[in-house]
Amino acid sequence: MKNRRLFWRIVESIEASINKGDFTPGSRLPPERELAERFEVSRPTIREAIIALEVREKVEVKTGSGVYVLETATQSYKNQNISAFELTQARALVEGEVAALAATSITDDELEDLHKTLVMMENPKDADSIEKADKMFHNIIAGATRNGAMILSVNNLWALRASTSEIIDDYKSVCSKDNNLTLTEHTAIYNALKEKNATKARLAMHQHFNRLINALFDAVETRALEEVKRKNSEKRGLYSLESLIK
Repeated sequence: MKNRRLFWRIVESIEASINKGDFTPGSRLPPERELAERFEVSRPTIREAIIALEVREKVEVKTGSGVYVLETATQSYKNQNISAFELTQARALVEGEVAALAATSITDDELEDLHKTLVMMENPKDADSIEKADKMFHNIIAGATRNGAMILSVNNLWALRASTSEIIDDYKSVCSKDNNLTLTEHTAIYNALKEKNATKARLAMHQHFNRLINALFDAVETRALEEVKRKNSEKRGLYSLESLIK
């Protein structure tokens, strides 16, 4: 199980480097030997990680040439008109079932890793560390399902979250302000998984996303009100009679 955890950490590390742009589309990943030295693992472990990245459509293996980075899922979503509300509803439906399934198979090691993300969120170094802990939390739960399709679905939803500036801004407008609430909700999910209670895990995940989608609505309403005030202020300056009655 320890080897399995290490394997997924390598997958997530390479994927994070791809998402950050350290490895651009079309570029070649470092050779297998170099990656094995970098992560201090065996070359077979690196091969397993590459296979997983290939399944996730992050890389393409060209025999005799190397491993090349593909156009990311994020880039493929950019032309699709999907709102933060649609994304959050989809995440609630998918990740609710992911949590329920994970409750039946999650290991003590995975629970330990989940707890570490809670500690990271409780004592964040910066905003980026909060987002990293959040993503790790959801990815660990997806991995605990032992279902490749579930893992891929969660991964694609996270990629979609970073697909457009609108979705990115909408999520930042609420996630950066509600870390304590997110921590409380993640803790409830963690406790349900620790109890191996699928019903509680599903409900806790749904409650987490329900609060998020309501926060998104509040943020949109606030921006709309600010825009109305701005326009009224412009009109007031244009039509005001203050200069005539002084």
